[in-house]
Formats: sequence, structure tokens, C-alpha cells
Amino acid sequence: MRATRTARRPPCAVFCRRKTSRCVRSIVSRSSRGGGSGASVDDFFSGSLPGKLGTLALLLLVSRVGVYIPLSGVDREAFAQTLQQGSLLGYVDTLAGGSISKVGLFSLGIVPYINSSIIFQLLASVFDGLKKLQKEEGEAGRRKFQQYQRYGALGFAVIQAVGQCVYLRPYVENFDIAWLASSSIALTAGAMILMYIGEQISELKLGNGTSLLIFANICSSLPTSLGQTFEQAQTQGDASIFGFVFAFVISTLGIVYVQEAERKIPINYASRYRAGGLDKTSYLPFKVNSTGVMPIIFSSSLMSAPVALARFTNADALKSFAQVLYPGGPLYLPVSIGLIAFFNYFYTFLQLDPKDVAEQLKRQGASIPGIRPGRSTEVYLGDTLERMSVLGSIFLASLAAAPAIVENVTKLSSFRGFAGTSLLIMVGVATDTARRVRSELLMQQYDRIDNLYDENNKF
Repeated sequence: MRATRTARRPPCAVFCRRKTSRCVRSIVSRSSRGGGSGASVDDFFSGSLPGKLGTLALLLLVSRVGVYIPLSGVDREAFAQTLQQGSLLGYVDTLAGGSISKVGLFSLGIVPYINSSIIFQLLASVFDGLKKLQKEEGEAGRRKFQQYQRYGALGFAVIQAVGQCVYLRPYVENFDIAWLASSSIALTAGAMILMYIGEQISELKLGNGTSLLIFANICSSLPTSLGQTFEQAQTQGDASIFGFVFAFVISTLGIVYVQEAERKIPINYASRYRAGGLDKTSYLPFKVNSTGVMPIIFSSSLMSAPVALARFTNADALKSFAQVLYPGGPLYLPVSIGLIAFFNYFYTFLQLDPKDVAEQLKRQGASIPGIRPGRSTEVYLGDTLERMSVLGSIFLASLAAAPAIVENVTKLSSFRGFAGTSLLIMVGVATDTARRVRSELLMQQYDRIDNLYDENNKF
């Protein structure tokens, strides 16, 4: 008989393999219990997440510091008093974290970039060249499309900077061409710095940069709004503040419920295997409010356009039109609801094109039960998205109308600038950021598995 030799593994290799197996079992058990929520303190500090959170906090701090760098020669106190009269510009000031009333370097906020994004998103739906650049030419096409948005943001920043400086003329001690040019350049530079900060925040993959900047601005205005509300409540009585707190809590719970709600469409795959058997079923999740806070941000920016034009041209007709769009004005609520519904419908189909999804499912050998692949799947998905967008529009419109209802019941108007839409932005951004942080924690744990396998392969 021929002798056979049995290769023995080195003790270090056996130890590494056992250590890797224990780590895998630990991570899988924790992720199955809470989606990675059971991560320990060591898991948190072992990866790049603390550095990302520190960078995020630093960028948000810089965005707030620029608000308090004032333009020279402006009577800021007199100008701030004109914004405390419940105007739409006061609501935009809330989204900008009080930068408009403080007449700071970042007075324009992120609004020029938002306006540019609106324009180019609409143009992409009309012109096939921009649509292909955005969706079909990969990362290079998306970067070029984003560069066009930057150029548009620069143009909007110049126009809005000049308009704001002209509007500040009654509050400027020495208004001349030199002051107009220098102040316009400073405001334009501030808007471009904020746009860059927003892009850097987005690259951290902890949330959308534009939404996080607006979130930080609203949070900075929250203490002042709460203080003014409680001062008004002292004159109105305790019942008004209890009604306000009740509406606040109910609105928050409703926002969280709707933000997390989704429609799961079952999908069957021709062949998909898993450990222990054949896995044929999966789900395609459609959120009730898939667009998040973007329709509200877009509508608020568009509704502030008449105010900006009135400030720039000083025309009586534009002033009258802007006045009816003030919160509490006759056209504020219907126009706001209409714009929110339009942008919600438009942005829903912009994010998820039924034709593209149907083609991807067909290429992957997947199908919806009872629906033929191809054109029938596209029609089915389109009808489903339309119904979901209607529900989302009703939800967003209810939030837009809630402040007016609460104000009529409680007689508290000092919190008008905060509004239910600001609450949606805060809750939506907070839940999205928390979800991304949990995902980063889970990815850090799986990176540890890769590192352990790499160490094991060395032996």
C-alpha cells in the first residue's frame, strides 16, 4: 500500500480560522436582530465612521459661522424687524437659519443651488441629451450634469446677490456702486462656499448635503421660535400651549409613520439559490413618501421667487402678488399645496422610472406575479407609482395646511416660520441620517471580516 501524508495546518492558521468564524457568527447574529443596531462601542471607533461624523460636524459648524460674518454698513436690527412680520421671506429666513435677517456672508444660503437643480431637473425631462447625460452615461455623465448645475447656481447666486443688495438699500448707510459690487461678490462667494460644503457632506454618504444644511439651519432657529411661542402662550392661556404641543407630537408621530411606510411588490426570480434551498421570492419596496423633503424645498424656493423679484425691481404689481403668497395670504395655501403635489409627482418618476425598472427586472429574469414582463410590468409600476405619489402629495399637503389650522385653533402665530414642512425636514433628515449611520456601522463590521480573511490567507 502506498503511504499517504496528511498535511497539518499551522496552529496560527487554525486560530485565525476559528477567530474568523466566531466574528462572522457574531456579526450575522447582531445584524439579524437589529440591522446592525447591536454594534458595540469598539465597533463604532474601529472604523472610519467617527472621522466622518467629525468632518460632518465641522462642515456644519463652518456653514453656521459664515452666517454671523456681517456685511458692512447695514442696519441689521432694522432689517430684521421687517422679517418678523410673518412674511414668506421670513419662512425662507428660517430655512436659511436666520442668515437673511443677520445679513451675513451666507445670506443666500443654499437657495441658488436648489433653484439651479430645479431648472436642470425640469430641462432633463424635456431634452433627451440632458436625460442621457444624467442617467445613461455613467459617472462621467453625472459629473458633467452636476457641473452644469454648478454653473446655473453661480448665475442664480449673482442675480440673487444683486437683488438682495438692492433691497437692502434703505438700510445701508452709504449705498454706492462700490458697496453694491463688493457686497454682491461677497454674497456670491458665500453661496458658492455653501454649495461646496453641501457637496462635501454628500460625499461622506451620511445624508444629502443640501438637506443636512437646511436641517442645521432649522435647528438653529428652533430655540428662538420656541421662546417666542411660549411668550405668546402666556397671554393666550395654558390651553393654547397644550394644543400646540399636542399638534406637534401628533405631527411628529405621523411623519415618522409615513416616512417608514412602504408598499412591497413581490418579485419572482427564475433561479436564485440560497443556503438550504431555492429562493424564488423577493420584494420591490415603494415608499409612500419616496421623495422625502425635496418637493417642499423646491416649492418653498419657487414661492420665494416673487418676493425676490419684488425686492429687485421694487414694482408695485410684484409686491401685491408677493403679498398674497405670504403665509396666511389668500393664495399661500393653494399655491403651496399645488406646487408640492407637482414636484412630488415629478420627483417620484424622476427617481424611479418604470420603464428602466421593467427592463432591469426582465434582464435579471425577474417578474411580478400575474404581470407579464416588459410593457405590462412598466404599466403596472407606473400605475402603482401614480397612486403612491397621490398618497404622498396628500400627506405633504396636510403638513403644509397643518400650521394654518393650528394657528387658528391656538391663536399662536410666532411659530409660523417653523411650520409643519420644517418639522418634516427635521424628522426626515434625522431618520435618514440615522439609517445611514447604522448602515455604516454594519459595513464596518463586514470590513472586519474581510480583514480577518486576508490575515488568514497569509498562513
